[in-house]
Amino acid sequence: MDISVVIPLYNEAESLPELTDWIRRVMHANNFNYEIILVDDGSTDSSWNIITELKKSHDQISGIKFRRNYGKSAALNVGFAAAQGEVVITMDADLQDSPDEIPELYDRVKNQGADLVSGWKQKRYDPPSKTIPTKLFNAVTRKVSGIHNLHDFNCGLKAYKKDVVKTIEVYGEMHRYIPVIAKWAGFSNIQEQVVQHYPRKYGKTKFGPGRFIKGFLDLMSIVFVGKFGKRPMHFFGPVGVLSFIIGFFITIYLIADKLISIANGTVYRNVTDQPLFYLSLLAIMIGTQLFLTGFIAELVSRNSSERNKYHIERVI
Repeated sequence: MDISVVIPLYNEAESLPELTDWIRRVMHANNFNYEIILVDDGSTDSSWNIITELKKSHDQISGIKFRRNYGKSAALNVGFAAAQGEVVITMDADLQDSPDEIPELYDRVKNQGADLVSGWKQKRYDPPSKTIPTKLFNAVTRKVSGIHNLHDFNCGLKAYKKDVVKTIEVYGEMHRYIPVIAKWAGFSNIQEQVVQHYPRKYGKTKFGPGRFIKGFLDLMSIVFVGKFGKRPMHFFGPVGVLSFIIGFFITIYLIADKLISIANGTVYRNVTDQPLFYLSLLAIMIGTQLFLTGFIAELVSRNSSERNKYHIERVI
């Protein structure tokens, strides 16, 4: 099979017939062998009924329905597991992504060797309350992840090599960082394609301002797990030891200063009366806790069933 189109959706009943017809026209015009996987993320409208009717008349369409709303990341993860195409295309169900972009996305993955091609909505039809935070979010993500050639990490329109979607795991709010996850998994050929963005035709957006806070927290999680997931002591250990050493030497200084003052017959206040004493005590406690955290995390990591799971590209 050439292409799997994975579409997560939540309360998008109005747009589904038009979207699937549009995809089918593009696929037939390019003679693609394809499938469309519609993942209903616990919709409360008639989305599932529409999917059921579409399935009756189109064998290429399949549907997956969640019992409740789990989020876009969960829908994508399940869709990736079900996809059989050599190239996997994801897009939103709100008709703001254009299926006309599929042939070029497919060509860049299949024939030009890209592991992942992310869409860039260079001209957006969203209000400033959405576009300004998005620009800030993308700038921070580029800086932290080291993927400097992407302008829009969160664009729903993406193309993946099959190996990518079968290797990565998407959960929480991690769908915003799929290029970062792919990079940490060893897929380095990550490209960008300028794509058309259309105004929303039906319904309203399902995302609120709280998604940016969750997004930054998830970015920190990805960076930490990607760098230190199999060696947590390398993160906690140095910071803990440094904090402990600082606290220890401050304590030695205070004690030595006290002893010198006694030897010289100088009236001197108690060590415990000085703010530096409590600072040193705090540094020692924090250092000890961080070191023990790294030690425990190392034990957990070494006893995990995933401890020796590595992504192998090929064997000859």
